[in-house]
Amino acid sequence: MPCERKPMRYGHSEGHTEVCFDETGKFIVTCGNDGDVRIWESLDDDDPKFITVGEKAYSLALKNGKLVTASSNNTVQIHTFPDGDPDGILTRFTTNATHVAFNSSGSRVAAGSSDFMIKVVEVSDSSQQKTLRGHEAPVLSVTFDPKDDFLASASCDGSVVVWNIEEQTQVISWPLLQKTNDVSNAKSLCRLAWQPGQAKFLAVPVETKVHLYKRGSWDHVSTLTDDLLTQYINVVAWSPCGRFLASGSVGGVLTVWDVNSKLCVERYKHEKGFTVCSLAWHPSGSQIAYTDTEGCLGLYHSVNTGFKVSSSNVPTKATKDYDDLFDDDDDRVMDEGLSDTNSPVKKPVAGDDDDDDDDFLMPATGRVRNRGAILDDENSDKFGDDDDDTGSTVVPAAALPVPLRPVYEGPMPTPPQKAFQPGSTPAHLTHRFMMWNSVGIVRGYNDEQDNAIDIEFHDTAVHHAMHLTNSLGHTIADLSQEAVLLACPSTDELASKLQCLHFSSWDTNKEWMVDLPKGEDARALCLGQGWAAVATSTMTLRLFSVGGVQREIFSLPGPVVCMAGHGEQLLIVYHRATGFDGEQPLAVQLLQFGGRKRQIISGEPLPLSHKSYLSWLGFSAEGTPCYVDSEGVVRILNRALGNTWTPVCNTRETCKSKSDHYWVVGVHENPQQLRCIPCKGSRYPPTLPRPAVAVLPFKLPLCQTTTEKGQMEEQFWRSVLFHNHYGFLSSSGYEIDEDGQNQSQKEQQELLMKMFALSCKLDREFRCVELAELMTQNVVTLAIRYASRSRRMALAQRLSEIALEKASEVQAEQLEEQEEESEYSSVRQHSGFMAYIQVLGSGKPSASSAQPRVTNILDNMTSSRKSAPLSGSAGKPNKSPVLKPLAPRPKSKVSTTLLPHTLQVGMKMSDVCNVSTFGCECTVFSPLQTQPKTGFQLWLEENRKSIIADQPDLEETDVIKEAMGRFRTLSAEERLVNEMKKLTHRASRQRQGKRKEVLSEDPRPGPGFKPLSPAWRDHSLSSHKGLL
Repeated sequence: MPCERKPMRYGHSEGHTEVCFDETGKFIVTCGNDGDVRIWESLDDDDPKFITVGEKAYSLALKNGKLVTASSNNTVQIHTFPDGDPDGILTRFTTNATHVAFNSSGSRVAAGSSDFMIKVVEVSDSSQQKTLRGHEAPVLSVTFDPKDDFLASASCDGSVVVWNIEEQTQVISWPLLQKTNDVSNAKSLCRLAWQPGQAKFLAVPVETKVHLYKRGSWDHVSTLTDDLLTQYINVVAWSPCGRFLASGSVGGVLTVWDVNSKLCVERYKHEKGFTVCSLAWHPSGSQIAYTDTEGCLGLYHSVNTGFKVSSSNVPTKATKDYDDLFDDDDDRVMDEGLSDTNSPVKKPVAGDDDDDDDDFLMPATGRVRNRGAILDDENSDKFGDDDDDTGSTVVPAAALPVPLRPVYEGPMPTPPQKAFQPGSTPAHLTHRFMMWNSVGIVRGYNDEQDNAIDIEFHDTAVHHAMHLTNSLGHTIADLSQEAVLLACPSTDELASKLQCLHFSSWDTNKEWMVDLPKGEDARALCLGQGWAAVATSTMTLRLFSVGGVQREIFSLPGPVVCMAGHGEQLLIVYHRATGFDGEQPLAVQLLQFGGRKRQIISGEPLPLSHKSYLSWLGFSAEGTPCYVDSEGVVRILNRALGNTWTPVCNTRETCKSKSDHYWVVGVHENPQQLRCIPCKGSRYPPTLPRPAVAVLPFKLPLCQTTTEKGQMEEQFWRSVLFHNHYGFLSSSGYEIDEDGQNQSQKEQQELLMKMFALSCKLDREFRCVELAELMTQNVVTLAIRYASRSRRMALAQRLSEIALEKASEVQAEQLEEQEEESEYSSVRQHSGFMAYIQVLGSGKPSASSAQPRVTNILDNMTSSRKSAPLSGSAGKPNKSPVLKPLAPRPKSKVSTTLLPHTLQVGMKMSDVCNVSTFGCECTVFSPLQTQPKTGFQLWLEENRKSIIADQPDLEETDVIKEAMGRFRTLSAEERLVNEMKKLTHRASRQRQGKRKEVLSEDPRPGPGFKPLSPAWRDHSLSSHKGLL
C-alpha cells in the first residue's frame, strides 16, 4: 500500500517552526514565530492546546515530561508537559538562544546562542552549568552524544565542532560550512544528529549531501547523496532504530536513506516547495512530522510492509514499522504507463516461497529503490559496509526483473502563486488587515469572541469609522473614497457573495449585494471611480457600477493573481503559463474606462526578480501603475518608453536583517515617496498595536551611483520618470499643477547643465553634444556660452547647429498651432453665424446649419468626459478626500473656441427680443469681432469662391480642409503677401476699435469719418517689397 500523506495545515505564523513527538507518540508538539507552543493530538486537531512562551519561540525539546523552549527574551525556559505550567528558567544569554536539545536520559539540556556560546545545564539544578566557548559566530545547532560524553555543534563561522563536555574542550573541528554573520543569513541551519543506540555515526548536512563521521576516530566514513537534491540540506534526523536517516532541504525535498546500503529509499517533495526547517520521527518509526518556514505542519506515514524477509532474519517490530513507512509511494509515479503484467510492483519475485529459507531481502517494487542512479561496482566498493553491520544489511537483487524507467531530472514546475488582495495580510490569521491603502484601513477579526470588520479612514472628513458584523465570513475587501467592497467564498449551501457599502450615496439605500453563479468564487476585487470589479475562479471578470448595476463581463486569459483600480484605470495580473525553477510567469492587463474604453497594456509579461513572486500591486497617488515583488524590488510604469516597467527602489537594501521586510501601503510620485511599514522578522505587520508607516526614498539602479556623474544621471532620469504623469493627466483631460511641472522641468535642465559642465571638464565633448540633445533651446544657448568661454570652439559650433534645429522645431510647432487656431476660428465663425440665424429666425434651422459634420467636429474638439455622479453624505458637505482624481477641464484652446457657439445656441428668444436687433448682433459677435483675423482667414476669404468653383460638392468643413491644404503649399513670396494683408487688417481693426471708443454713445459715423483708402494697403505692400 502506498505511503499516505495528508495535506499540510496551518500551525503558526510565517517564520521558523520546529516540531517533535512526545515519548509516547500521542502528541505532536510545535513552536513557531508567534511565540506559542502548540500540542496537537493529531494533524486534524482543530483545537490544540497552546502555551505562550514569549514573543517568538526559536526551538523546543521534550523529554521526561519536561518541555524546554528557546524564546526571544534571551532565556531558555522549562514547562511541565502536557500541563504547560512554568517550571523556571534554565539559563540566560545576552542574545536569543537558537537551538536547544536534551541528552538521551533527559538530565541535561544543551543550548546554543547568537552570542557564540553554548551552555550545558543540569535540569534538576540549573546552577550546575558548563559553558563551551570557541565559536566565532552565532551557533546554528547542538546535539548530544547518546553516551553523554560528547556534544556536537555547528556555527555560522563555518565550523562543526565536537566538544568534550566534562573537560569543556574541543575534540575536533571541521570547516565544512559557508561562513555568515547571522543565523537568518545562513544558507542552512545545519541541524546535526547522532545515530541513536550505538552512537556510531554523527550525521552532518553539508550543502546537498550528508557526511557521516565515525565516533571516536572522527573519520569521514561515507557520504549520503541523491542526484535530485539541488539545494542545501537544512536538517537531518535519525529513525529510532538508527537504520534510516531523513533529511529536509531548503527546496522542500524530504529524502530518506537506508544508511546500511547508502541508498535513497524514499523521496517526497513539499507540496508548495517551501523550506523544511524541522523533522521528527514518531517513536514507533511509522510517521515523520515536518514543518516549514511558512509555519505549516505536515505528517507522512504508511500502514503496510514494504520488504519481504526470510525466516532466519525476522525483523523486530521497530524495523517492521520502518519498512511500513517506506512502501511503494513513488513507485506509482515510476510505474505510470506500465500494464499490470509489466509493473514491477505487481510482478512476483522468482522463487518466492513462504517455506524457502534462502530468500533474500528485496523491496516490494522488485528493484533497488534508488531514485537517482544505479550504483556500479566501483561505487559499491566505495560505499561498502563495515563488518559489524552485516547482520542488518539489505542485499540488493542480483538482476532487476524490469529495467528502470528514465527519471525526469530537468527543472520542476513551480506551484502557481495563489490569488491575493494587495494591502492585505494572510487570510488564516485571526486578526488581520483586509486592506490598507491611501484611503483607510479595513481590519478583520475572527476569534472566539467576535467575527467582525472594522473600517477606519485616514481622513475622517471622507466618512466616520464603521464596525460591521462579518456574519457571511468575508475574506477579501477593498476601500475607496466612495464605497467598501467585500466578498466571501462559497460554501456547500451558500454561493459566493459580493457586498458593497456605498457610503457616499445620496439616497438612503447605501448597501447592495449580489450572488455569484454556482461554482464561481470571488478571487480578487477592486474599486474605481464609479465602478467595481471582481475576478472569479472561472477566469471571468465582472464589472459593476458603484450603485450595483451590472456592466461589462469578459474572460481572462489565465487565473487571476490580483487586481487594482484607480480612477478610470483597471490593472489585472494573472498567470500566463506554468513556471519552472521557482519562476512565476505572470501577465498584466491595463484597461482604461471612461468615454472611450481601451486596453493600454494587453497581456504583456510582468517582470519579476529571479525566483520571486508578486507581493503588492497598485497605483501611485497620481495614477501610475506600480508593483512590488517578494525580493523588495519596486517597479513603476514608464509611459514615455512604450509602457515598460522601470525598477525605482529595492527595499531589501534598507533592511538590517534578512528576515526583515517592508510592507508597502502606497506610492507617491510628487513628492517621491514609498510609504511602507517595517516588519522585523516577518513579512506582515501585526494589527495591534497599530504599526507606524515609514517613508523610503526612490533610487534608480544605475551604474556607479557613488560618483558625481552617476548621481546626477540618476537624479535626472528619476525626475523624468516621476514627472511623466503630468503628460498622462493632461492628455486625459485632468487639471495639472503647472507650477510643479515647470519646477520639474527646471530641475531637469539644471541637472543637464551640471552634467554638461562636468563633461567639459573631463574633455568629453561628444558626451556634451549628447547632453545638449536633451536640453531645451534656451539651455542650449547657455551651453554655447559655456563652451565659448571654455574656448571649445568646435563644440560651440556643433551646439549652434543643435540650437538651430531646436529653433526650427519650435517654429514648426507654432505654425501647426496657428493653423489649428485658424481652422477652429473658421469653423467657429460659420457655426456661430448659423446659430445666430437660427435664434433670430422662426425657430427652424437652415439647411446649412443642420449639417451634422460641423457639429461632430465641434464635439470632437471638446474634452468629452462624463460628469461625476452626484454623491456625498446626507446633510454633510463633500470635502476633498485624501486621494482623488483631479477635476477634469477642457483645454483652454478648445474652451475659447467653443465659447461664442455655446453663448449663441444657449440664448433664448426672449433674451434676443429685449434688445434691438443691431445691439443683439453686436453683443453676440463682439468676441469674434475683437479678434484680428489670421493670415489663413484672410486668404480663405479671397479664395473661397475659387475652391467652391473647382469642387462644388464640398461641404463647409471639407472646404476648410481643402483650403488648409492649399495654404500649406504657398510659396514664400505668396506667404509674405498674405502676411502683409494680415498686418494691414490688424492695423485697421485697431483704428476701428479706437473709433468705436470715441463714438460709443452714437454708433453712427460722424461728419469727419472717412473710410480707409484701399491705396494705403497697396502702398504698404510695395514699400515692404522694396525693403526686401
